[in-house]
Amino acid sequence: MAKIVWVLTLGMLTAGCNTVEGFGKDVNTLGSKIEKTAKDVKK
Repeated sequence: MAKIVWVLTLGMLTAGCNTVEGFGKDVNTLGSKIEKTAKDVKK
């Protein structure tokens, strides 16, 4: 579980979000990508 949080944090830092608003948008974007990837993997 902690590893997932670390990956998300690293991803957000890499995306370069400097504001809280940007942070929220990046979380949503990453969440969508992760969901899509999970669905693709299950096929």
